[in-house]
Amino acid sequence: MVDVASAGAGKAGGEPDLIPPPPPTIPPNVKPEVLSSPKYSIMSRRGTGTTGRRIQLLANHFKVTVKAPDAVFYQYSVHITSEDKRAVEGKGIGRKLVDRLYQTYSSELAGKKFAYDGEKALYTVGPLPQNKLEFTVVLEETFAKSESGSPSEVAEKRSRRSLQSKTFTVELSYAAKIPLKSIALALKGADVDNTQDALRVLDIILRQQAANMGCLLVRQSFFHDDSRNFTDVGAGVIGVRGFHSSFRPTQGGLSLNMDVSTTMIMTPGPVIDFLIANQGVREPRNIDWVKAKRMLKNMRIKTRHRNMEFKIIGISEKPCNLQYFPMKLKPGDGASEGETAEVTVFEYFTKHCGIELTYSAYLPCLDVGKPKRPNYLPLELCALVSLQRYTKALSSQQRASLVEKSRQKPQDRIRTVTDAVCKYQYDSDPVLTTCGISIEKQLTQFEGRVLDTPKLKVGNSEDCTPFKGRWNFNNKTLLNPTRIDRWIVVNFSARCDTSHISRELINSGRKKGILIERPYTLLEEEPQSRRQSPVLRVEKMFEQIQTKLPSPPDFILCVLPERKNSDIYGPWKKKSLSDFGIVTQCISPSKINDQYLTNVLLKINSKLGGINSLLALEHSSCVPLIKDTPTMILGMDVSHGSPGRSDIPSVAAVVGSRSWPLISRYRAAVRTQSPKVEMIDALYKPLANGKDDGIIRELLVDFYKTSGGRKPTQIIVFRDGVSESQFNQVLNIELDQIVKAYQHLGEANIPKFTVIVAQKNHHTKLFQTNSPDNVPPGTVVDTKIVHPRNYDFYMCAQAGMIGTSRPAHYHVLLDEIGFSPDDLQNLIHSLSYVYQRSTTAISIVAPICYAHLAAAQVGQFMKFEDLSDTSSGKGSVTSSESIPVQELPRLHEKVQGSMFFC
Repeated sequence: MVDVASAGAGKAGGEPDLIPPPPPTIPPNVKPEVLSSPKYSIMSRRGTGTTGRRIQLLANHFKVTVKAPDAVFYQYSVHITSEDKRAVEGKGIGRKLVDRLYQTYSSELAGKKFAYDGEKALYTVGPLPQNKLEFTVVLEETFAKSESGSPSEVAEKRSRRSLQSKTFTVELSYAAKIPLKSIALALKGADVDNTQDALRVLDIILRQQAANMGCLLVRQSFFHDDSRNFTDVGAGVIGVRGFHSSFRPTQGGLSLNMDVSTTMIMTPGPVIDFLIANQGVREPRNIDWVKAKRMLKNMRIKTRHRNMEFKIIGISEKPCNLQYFPMKLKPGDGASEGETAEVTVFEYFTKHCGIELTYSAYLPCLDVGKPKRPNYLPLELCALVSLQRYTKALSSQQRASLVEKSRQKPQDRIRTVTDAVCKYQYDSDPVLTTCGISIEKQLTQFEGRVLDTPKLKVGNSEDCTPFKGRWNFNNKTLLNPTRIDRWIVVNFSARCDTSHISRELINSGRKKGILIERPYTLLEEEPQSRRQSPVLRVEKMFEQIQTKLPSPPDFILCVLPERKNSDIYGPWKKKSLSDFGIVTQCISPSKINDQYLTNVLLKINSKLGGINSLLALEHSSCVPLIKDTPTMILGMDVSHGSPGRSDIPSVAAVVGSRSWPLISRYRAAVRTQSPKVEMIDALYKPLANGKDDGIIRELLVDFYKTSGGRKPTQIIVFRDGVSESQFNQVLNIELDQIVKAYQHLGEANIPKFTVIVAQKNHHTKLFQTNSPDNVPPGTVVDTKIVHPRNYDFYMCAQAGMIGTSRPAHYHVLLDEIGFSPDDLQNLIHSLSYVYQRSTTAISIVAPICYAHLAAAQVGQFMKFEDLSDTSSGKGSVTSSESIPVQELPRLHEKVQGSMFFC
């Protein structure tokens, strides 16, 4: 929930690297003004900034020296087949086979060491003796865990096959050459095509080394099975601390970026203990076995009685003492060859195996066989193996616990990553040694700059200078306070005194310059409604509103029962913003004080059209390169469903600045699109009738109406959430749509564009050399650790109060406007101070934060519609299935221009 006063504005999570279908074609009856639009390429760096105070810094980059730059990696495709000629897949078995291959055929491989990605590719330094090689590889007793049948049959097979083995064919076929020299050329600023390929090979070498140590691998991070790195976050989930490692080309040369990383795993140990903790029940009889089946599918367990590993494929329909299977009888004792007898799983293990079962009789069994040949095991004999990823979305409580327990102060993080580089001795890997690669054990040191803090204007045009990225409204009023005449309070929480809340809000508002009349009425939810569905509860409340008010109020203060993730939130926002067009503010106060009420009032004032503060430069219309030329600023973001939920549409949001020359006021436009697709496909959306129903047209028209009839001749685009591999798509898919939307309005002259990608999900951290504190707000770095050719820089605009600050990584893809490095960095720094929801500088520019809020808030509209069944009854669907995209209801015209997302 994003509207409660205490909610933050961060973004989590990474996005898949998918390319959407092309934008719709122009209908034949539409004649565009311009038939073609330019194609763009990523720009190079124009220079570095000079403004600000100098500061000595460290980064978690470790310098890499390459003594054999002319080395060439040879890539070979790996194809593995079993004895029955079936293709064998799976990283675990693949690594075992390739390791055995090297042990058995070292001479045939000319003694060459290699790196294997665990799937389809193997890399050597220099070529193998032949372009195509085929080997027979034998593995002993590795596959007992995949056997099926009754417990007795499996046991019999194991005893017969204890000394048997399986034979595989491993085929290596030459695929490509990847010269290491491409990295050296890239470090000199050359635009080399296969640099990323060479860097990927180096990263694969690091992953292989971690895999050989038994680590869990998650993309470019690895996690050791060491309980000292575990932290319990509740509900059977453990956060495990590991390390991210990746090679990066920088101005200072090739470097190894090493950082602390965290992933979630299921708590290892007895399966029954995990299920009880995960579902929050007290006893096994209260477990929801439908949920348990979904949770446990494909998880690995180890049995207590035989110390064997199995993979769970399901759960028995009947309890252990009623689940029968045909047990093969031994010849003799009156039984003929092949004769079977029906016995229960419980009977088999207690009577025939002599194993005491204390609580499994009335619980289902785990099925570890095959779909048509089940193999049942009693629950109490099974324990979850360690390092199995938990990929479900965390609850707000789990997330808060994880953040609290995993944060590290700057000096602790320096010590952790430095110790890891020294301990794991990456450069001792034989493949890296062949390339003459060595890694320094100290962090990279360099010089950064601290930009001057932007000055603000508050009420009565009073100057306000933030200190360490913070300011307040003590003894100050808002710059442009609104007036609230017709408003009401609705209460879904039985514990809150709305009369007290309204009085305190009125008093606090008066101090901030907001004149708030007494509420027209205070509406309490009827007690009998609290057991109904969230949608019905909201419907009942609006029936009260319509009954007791002669006309809709201008504003509603809504008190929710939970501080975060309230089920009421989505239905309430949809009803108020889409159906009735009423601005609302949701709260769930644990305590009422002036600071809390001030934060609430900042949001209310922004939503109702007021302005809390402006940049002093903005107030006097002196923003460089913007003050004289109509300039529109866009913030773009896409919000995806929870991990593993590929049936929930993604939500794309774009905010556009309004009322030029201001850069603090924004309007949002939101659309749904195909699940997990990152590129926004509704920026330009021509219809059969010749009209454009896209996002950009909506924002361009609003800019024109609120900027004195001026059309933007410059557009600055801030894009969040895309990886480096998607930069060209931003320029040639999304920017192309923006241009087409502008042309569709009859404009022949295309605006000048500056396109900037902002990244927070990276692993570069900045530290002060002579201080244990975080880097000061306004710290910017555009040398040494940045890209040797592309135009990027790091900025830490926020004040890091706890943990280690993470800078934003800005990539300038295009700059037709022609900002100098200083002007652009100061503009971006300033845009971290115009966020109307708070009195602190934020970590990333406000337009992106607003887009993220708008996507998250409007996405709540769908949360309760038709999706409740899929969340419990359906699993995720495959990417090949056709998924109809659920359309979002549009905002009511009365609130379309408001900053409803604040």
